[in-house]
Amino acid sequence: MNRLVRGSITLLLLAAAAPGLTQSWPARPIRFVVHFPPGGPTDFVARALGQRLTESWKQPIIIENRPGAGGVIGVELVLRSAPDGYTLLFGTSGSLALAPALTPKLPYDVFTDLAPITLVVVNPQILVVHPSLPVKSVQDLIRLARAKPGQLNYASVGPGSPNHMGMELLKSMASIDMVHIPYKGTAPAMADVISGQVSLLFNSMPSVLPHVRAGRLRALAVGSGKRSPAAPDVPTVAETPGLKEFQYTTWYALLGPAALPKELVSTINAESVRALAQPDMNELLASQGAEAAPTTPDGLAKFMRAEYEAWRRVIKAANISLQHQ
Repeated sequence: MNRLVRGSITLLLLAAAAPGLTQSWPARPIRFVVHFPPGGPTDFVARALGQRLTESWKQPIIIENRPGAGGVIGVELVLRSAPDGYTLLFGTSGSLALAPALTPKLPYDVFTDLAPITLVVVNPQILVVHPSLPVKSVQDLIRLARAKPGQLNYASVGPGSPNHMGMELLKSMASIDMVHIPYKGTAPAMADVISGQVSLLFNSMPSVLPHVRAGRLRALAVGSGKRSPAAPDVPTVAETPGLKEFQYTTWYALLGPAALPKELVSTINAESVRALAQPDMNELLASQGAEAAPTTPDGLAKFMRAEYEAWRRVIKAANISLQHQ
């Protein structure tokens, strides 16, 4: 029996068993696959949501960190898992919109191989520098970068990652040259910026704001179209002369394998939306700059497609290519 036939039979059996599966689910721990190391903003939000769902379902949510290859390793792990609701992807804008736009030859199609469940949060990104860098605004940074082309360096969590591409967008729009220093996760990237080995980075607020408040980093601007309630005194990049059209945010979403029964998708969606609506959850996320943004499964599918198309236009207009990094 070939693999295609075996796979079809498996899907038919799962479909037939879906009503019973939904009634007994969850009967054991559930995995959230996070394709970044522990300690970063994605991990923070995944654990916060996982804790609420653990309380609701009386089954532990296990966070399985599988970093590497721009999210490909984590996504493929979920795609290889049984579509039974026990292995879910806690995906990001990087793996679900940016990577498909930047790398057309991915080993999967995020729009057909995954079952959208809900958008979780939207994260305004914040541009920070080491305090020793003599700049206090994006305009100052542009002046310094133009005076020292190729001498400033910036960190990211890897080639093609959102904070890499956000900085490449800034470089393109401001006509400046800075050197990209890729890392394998947020924690090591942040450590080197805090120590001064790297000058700056764009990153999610949950991992950055505590260091800004402690004076270990200096905030220059947020990438979103409007100022963040978590840092109302920090201007937007778009407030900088010549950068009115700049906008860069990231987001996290919950998905399963494409064959995940619709009844389970609805069950997981409903409880996730309920958890994200809790006041204490909103306060926790807002204190770190993240904004809860739950959707229907169809709403997430449409949102992913729109984000993909937007990044595709940006990449084309800025002539961004990983081959040139």
